Amino acid sequence: MPRSGRRLAPRCAPARGFTLVEILVALAILAVALAAGMRSVAQSSDAATLLKQRTLALWVAQNRLAAAQLANPWPATGQRSGNAEQAGTQLVWREAVDGTPNPAFRKIEITVADPALPDYALARLVGYLGQPPAP
Repeated sequence: MPRSGRRLAPRCAPARGFTLVEILVALAILAVALAAGMRSVAQSSDAATLLKQRTLALWVAQNRLAAAQLANPWPATGQRSGNAEQAGTQLVWREAVDGTPNPAFRKIEITVADPALPDYALARLVGYLGQPPAP
């Protein structure tokens, strides 16, 4: 005890912790980071969906080319179109068969699209058909 007989008041320790401004700045940074992360996840999901559609469309085009290669008599020149279903997905296809400088071959170009957007090609495949041998 001091000589005067009075007790000294305990000193207050400085407050420890964060100020309101620091917390608000941290929350703003967190909000921006989470928004960027959500956008990245959404873009990744859209890209995966488009990749699936393109893969299914390519399979349809390959199936059409294989059918044309096996056709006997071989396909006549001209344009054809139709619908196809692959893994539960509806797609539309167009094929154009043209002649080549060599009469024993024909060029076939197959385009596959989503029925909702028929002008946007998901897959395009070009192949050549040889004339099948005469029986």
